[in-house]
Amino acid sequence: MTLPVHPARRPFDTVLVANRGEIACRVIRSVRALGLRSVAVHSDADAGARHVLEADLAVRIGGAAPAESYLSIPAVLEACRRTGAGAVHPGYGFLSENAALAGALAAEGIVFVGPGVHALEVMGDKIRAKNHVAGSGVPVVPGIAEPGLTDEALLAAADRVGFPLLIKPSAGGGGKGMHAVHPPEDLPDALTTARRGAPRAFGDDTLFLERLIERPRHIEVQVLADAHGTVIHLGERECSLQRRHQKVIEESPSPLLDDSTRRRIGAAACEAARSVDYTGAGTVEFLVSDTAPEEFFFMEMNTRLQVEHPVTELVTGVDLVAWQLRIAAGEELALTQDDVVLTGHAVEARVYAENPEAGFLPSTGTVLALAEPAGEGVRVDGSLLAGGTVSASYDPMLAKVIAWGTDRGQALDRLDAALAGTVVLGVHTNLEYLRLLVTDDDVRAGRLDTTLIERKLPGLAFRRVSTEDLALAAVLLVGAEPARGGSPWHRADGFRLGVPRPRGLVLEHDGGTATVELLPTATGWQATVGDTGVVVEVGARGATIDGLRRPRTHAVDGDTVWLGDAGWSTRLRRLSRRDLLEADLARISREEGAADPLVRSPMPGTVVSVAVEDGAAVRDGDVLLTVEAMKMEHRLTAAVSGIVHLSLRPGDLVRAQQVVASIDPPGTATPDSPADPGDQPSEGDPA
Repeated sequence: MTLPVHPARRPFDTVLVANRGEIACRVIRSVRALGLRSVAVHSDADAGARHVLEADLAVRIGGAAPAESYLSIPAVLEACRRTGAGAVHPGYGFLSENAALAGALAAEGIVFVGPGVHALEVMGDKIRAKNHVAGSGVPVVPGIAEPGLTDEALLAAADRVGFPLLIKPSAGGGGKGMHAVHPPEDLPDALTTARRGAPRAFGDDTLFLERLIERPRHIEVQVLADAHGTVIHLGERECSLQRRHQKVIEESPSPLLDDSTRRRIGAAACEAARSVDYTGAGTVEFLVSDTAPEEFFFMEMNTRLQVEHPVTELVTGVDLVAWQLRIAAGEELALTQDDVVLTGHAVEARVYAENPEAGFLPSTGTVLALAEPAGEGVRVDGSLLAGGTVSASYDPMLAKVIAWGTDRGQALDRLDAALAGTVVLGVHTNLEYLRLLVTDDDVRAGRLDTTLIERKLPGLAFRRVSTEDLALAAVLLVGAEPARGGSPWHRADGFRLGVPRPRGLVLEHDGGTATVELLPTATGWQATVGDTGVVVEVGARGATIDGLRRPRTHAVDGDTVWLGDAGWSTRLRRLSRRDLLEADLARISREEGAADPLVRSPMPGTVVSVAVEDGAAVRDGDVLLTVEAMKMEHRLTAAVSGIVHLSLRPGDLVRAQQVVASIDPPGTATPDSPADPGDQPSEGDPA
């Protein structure tokens, strides 16, 4: 099939999807439904990824680093030439709002599935966008937004803006790179951090300031516009459940707005789109006062598809990706504003590879077990495959679980059940955290604002590893030991002449370590953890503990076992004799209760900055270096005062738990730094 085309455009029958992960899979579905041919692009890290397998054609475009692949305009253009792609859908993130890509494609006669260069340039610069829409009568948040502002100029203007305030990167999006500043004395350091992070994330270090509206609601409006002058909106989405400006749960419609405000905010969004001759699907984001919901302020316009677009699709019945493609081919919108009806309610939860109990550190690894939920009103947009790798090179979002219901209560109930039925073992995820949010009383009542999660997080009751979990993990690890011939010395059941002797396993888990002793029984094992004993049997139908079936999923990988149950999951590792010896020696080498002088990276990633020189004197709490993984920065600090030893440089790769620095008390002899180059992964190794 070839889509009909606007006279100013060439027809296309092949669409290249310049993205990866779940959004690439989502776009490919609509491309296929329209009868078009799909082309996937992939980095070396994604050679076996799901979007590659689902596309009609796939092209390698570079190394794992985004700058070498998904952010490379020349690589995308070459992939189009090789495959004959007549259109490029950029998804979201990466090059999706890049005017240079749109211009380069136009020069090649290839259709960019998105708005024109003018809209990209105006709305892609938050300063310019804010000033532009204000001239069109759209209300904006008070602040200072001028091109080329230095840190000194921003510091001088801060009092006029008023505290608390928000530092925002002009070229940013999705809440990334934003920093809230409350006391004025925190502003200089926050500006330094924002100025350093903006060019790495967006290629532009321009910053501006806005008044921070405390306890606001984040509400966005979906718009569709064709090249024939028709602009409509498809209702709003409530995106107030955020952590550090990153959306976590989104829904449509908002439980806050009445019909009158819905019409007015929708009209304002359409006016913002018209002001730049917008075409395609876009989203206009607003801050809305929780106490005065009739007031709203323009924040930015995202000139692309949004992560949360499925909730709009479920309540309107409109395939937004299909309409992006049709509009790109020059079709007129077949919908009028009166045709748009919001039916029922939809809620989406973003599933991330992260560990909420460890400060939301990103998690990497191999997916050992996977199950996606199904059922009435349930939709999953994902890209995971069992056996696939979750890399540190990309965003940690793994999938989106979405539920529709006839009302908000039913949608939330269905989403909770769907999250409980989702299994991802092999990496830490936020599934349990999502379930705690979905069932929170304030969330259920619609009492939302963008700071709610930060207030709720300390009180969330995460499940802890239980005696039963430890016992089951020990049995699974012993059961997975390889058979080594018929020698009784190699039997896993602890056989010995005389009285059986328990097998002891020391298991490491998020809460520390525990010793489990196992004795074989006629049908399983007698496990003892501390003073508690349980009987564990593992059969074809799963595990029973003390005669009761326990519906836990599990996966064993060497000396590690993952357990999962209704959204909760945990990793337990069997410690070797060497692990135990090293831990004992480390305790002996320092006084009881003293801080560890070795600084380890809590996650795999890339060193982005080093704050001190090797041999420098540091104090407890001083920042030593910053590691980035999955678009998250983590500052590593000194736990003791003394002389620091390190040899890492920006760009170096580090592993999880790698020693990156050591600190000696003042006046001690200088040992060799543990963070020597030989302790680092090579450039080709996965971080």
